[in-house]
This record gives sequence, C-alpha cells and structure tokens, in this order.
Amino acid sequence: MPATKALARKEAQPVEAGGRKISEKARNRRLQMVENKRAVIIQAALGLFSIYGLHGTSLDQVASSADVSKTNLLYYFKSKEDLYVCVLEHVLEIWLAPLRGFSADQDPLEAIGQYIRVKLELSRDHCAESKLFCMEIMQGAPLIRSQLTQPLRELVASKVGVIEQWVEAGKLAPVDPYHLIFTLWSTTQHYADFGAQVHAVTGKSLSDPVFFEDTLASIKALVFNGLKPRP
Repeated sequence: MPATKALARKEAQPVEAGGRKISEKARNRRLQMVENKRAVIIQAALGLFSIYGLHGTSLDQVASSADVSKTNLLYYFKSKEDLYVCVLEHVLEIWLAPLRGFSADQDPLEAIGQYIRVKLELSRDHCAESKLFCMEIMQGAPLIRSQLTQPLRELVASKVGVIEQWVEAGKLAPVDPYHLIFTLWSTTQHYADFGAQVHAVTGKSLSDPVFFEDTLASIKALVFNGLKPRP
C-alpha cells in the first residue's frame, strides 16, 4: 500500500511544525492517532461500499459516517479509489489470516476443521467484508488484481504444497489442493454472501449458536468424508 507507507513515513518525521524535535513517545502517540483515524475511516467506508459499491458511494458519505471532514479524509486517503483499495486490502488480510496457519506438521483433519470453524466465524462476524470482496471479484477484480495475482497466489501456492505433503504422507485421500481450498472458501463464505437466502430458507443465521454449530458439524462431515484416507 504505497499511499499508506508514504503517510506513515510522513507522520514518522520526528519534528514539530516549528522544526523542533519531538520525543519518541510523542511520535508514537501521533502514529497511533493516525492509525486509529484511518481505522475509523476504513470501517465507515466498508459499511457503505459493501452496500452501495464503489460507484454508488461518495466521499462525502464516508466522511459523514466517519465523523470527519472530507478534507481530513483526503489527508489519509488520496482518492475514493485509494480508500476502496485500502478497504479491500484490509478485507483480504482478514480472510487470509486463518489460511496462513496451515503447516505440514499439523494433523490435517484437525487443521482443516479449525479452519472451517474460523472461516464460519468470519462469515458471522465480518459479513460486510465478505460481501464487499465478493462484489469486487464478481466485477472482475479491477482494482485488486495485483493483490490476487501476487500475494494471494503466493500464499495459496505455499498451502497447496502443505496439502500435497499431507496427501503424499497418506494423511489425506488424493485430492486437488486448489479445489479443496476453493471448496472451503465457497462453502463457508456462502453463509455471509448469501446470508439473506440462508435465512429465507431456514429462518436462521450463524448468529444463532445452535445453527452455527450445526452448520460447522455438517460442513466438516461433508469435507472430511471426502478427505479421509481410503484403505
């Protein structure tokens, strides 16, 4: 995120307006204030972008929701597109964090089962993030293609290697690692992206603890039945 790094460097300069040096404590406090303000703006933008999309949301709306002036907002983000990309990068980091934990020394079914739980928790607690990401992907990912073809692709490739080791060790049935990852993504995120449909059909959502556990058990059973090694 070039804009973010540039802003951080700018804020990190240890001088005041009059040219006097400031203390490390004061500099850190200022940096924390910057990060807090950015976080407030990103959360406000997320709520609006996930409903109205990039083109249906104005900077005035975001500024009002974040309780800042438009001028102040543009101090932290140079344009609406820049803000949108930062929001999506924030979303991508949330969604990919659980996948980073896969390692070859884990029990595969235990690791995958925990991954399914965490992904369902994210679908329950971060449904706006999931919907926004889904919206961007359905439009062809015009603004985050570089993130998908570089860091995302590299992360998935590394975890494909872990799954291949599990298969080679006889811990999993032969399975295409990419399709396994895609299945885990689509199955869990369905409850966020199509939550209205799930509720219309069942009258329930993941916010219901019993329905959450039933959903988790059902998805794990479906996935595990396809992954357990055969004699």
